[in-house]
Amino acid sequence: LQLLTETNVEKICRVAQQLQPELLVVDSIQVMHSGDVPSAPGSVSQVRECAAYLIQYAKQTNTVLFLVGHVTKEGNLAGPKVLEHMIDCFIMLEGGNDTKYRVLRGQKNRFGAVNEIGVFAMTETGLREVKNPSAIFLARTEEDAAGSLVMVLWEGTRPLLVEIQALVDTSQLGNPRRLAVGLDQNRLSMLLAVLHRHGGIYMADQDVYVNVVGGVKVNETSADLALLLAIVSSFRDKSLPKDLVVFGEVGLSGEIRPVPGGQERLREAAKHGFTRAIVPKQNMPKTKIDGIEVVPVSKVAQALEAI
Repeated sequence: LQLLTETNVEKICRVAQQLQPELLVVDSIQVMHSGDVPSAPGSVSQVRECAAYLIQYAKQTNTVLFLVGHVTKEGNLAGPKVLEHMIDCFIMLEGGNDTKYRVLRGQKNRFGAVNEIGVFAMTETGLREVKNPSAIFLARTEEDAAGSLVMVLWEGTRPLLVEIQALVDTSQLGNPRRLAVGLDQNRLSMLLAVLHRHGGIYMADQDVYVNVVGGVKVNETSADLALLLAIVSSFRDKSLPKDLVVFGEVGLSGEIRPVPGGQERLREAAKHGFTRAIVPKQNMPKTKIDGIEVVPVSKVAQALEAI
């Protein structure tokens, strides 16, 4: 392992030409500078030109290049957007200070699947791979709790079981609060409107809080049905069975739409001991999956009856 304390990209490439490494890691691209660019390090032009210089060197010498970059408070890559277009693969390491787990997520990959994830645990000796990510997100309490439900997400090429929690309480404010952690808040508002129109449950005077356990960020619509049922469970103060798993997209007309990878999601749930699943009717498996009862639904009203 060779270390070089240098921020000038021309000098870095000259040293690399002499050492001819198979792997070159630059940390970080935002502090690099080029003598050909008059602006300060970290500026848009410096980041763009330094990245281009290093990428050109890597391609000419057939060197594997890792560029470490900063992120903004919103979780986006700092610097010009063109930086994402210049590189072949963009991988983001996600995780907050309140959890020991880190999620390595692929955002772009010219040579393979995108949105793949790897889950790691921060230990005393560094990051260690989590072999079974679903298990860490399902560390549920022994006591039954209203508003708690397990859903099956699709991350990259594999299913992932995650617990979602909802809390509904009478609002003391003129405008009730709607707070979503790990989910799109606009989608939460939409689902509450669907629940009122097609489920007959009025929540305009209720504060609604939802949270995805473990700091997972949910970007797919397959969480709609689980979110809706968790909210109803909390509103009714009625706990749901611990062996129940749910997934499905909810449309504005109250229909339950199918999601990709239905059978794989059900097999993952059965593998973790879940014995009952509420899923879209079109995701009903053609062949029976051992150990799990599948309840197909096509409308929000049917899903509410199933719980």
